[in-house]
Amino acid sequence: MALTFKHLFRKNITTQYPDMRLHTSRRIRGQQFVWRSDLCTGCATCAKNCPHGIIQIKTSKNGDKYVVDKIEFDIGRCMFCGLCVEVCPYNALYMGRSYEQSRYSRRLLWADKDILMSPDAEPSAYGHPELEGQIPKQTLLVYGQLSQEMAAKDDN
Repeated sequence: MALTFKHLFRKNITTQYPDMRLHTSRRIRGQQFVWRSDLCTGCATCAKNCPHGIIQIKTSKNGDKYVVDKIEFDIGRCMFCGLCVEVCPYNALYMGRSYEQSRYSRRLLWADKDILMSPDAEPSAYGHPELEGQIPKQTLLVYGQLSQEMAAKDDN
């Protein structure tokens, strides 16, 4: 009962979404992928290790190098396990931090080359711990941290 009474009288922690968004965990496996074409060699290791087979890659040979002509992810079937990110030998694939990827039709849940290379896509530190310093800390909803941040924004 002591725990119940402790939380009964604390301040509310409700946020007014979409006006205020919470920072997610630095290692979130969001519903998004970020792809760096400059690092990708088209080896298709990510596609081979995907348990659902949602990654499609087509390459062509340009001299002695391979060029990725097509890369697509079927986000509607993806379980966001992160295996594709972990096995990429060239660190060309990242999980994204976005969690707002809902669509009205399943046909729209495809990520092609343009979407994967979008400038708005923010990479997560999942599988890439070197990025942790660049990503803001997670907003915690316990013990008033959020309340302090909201009060600071109201003062400004």
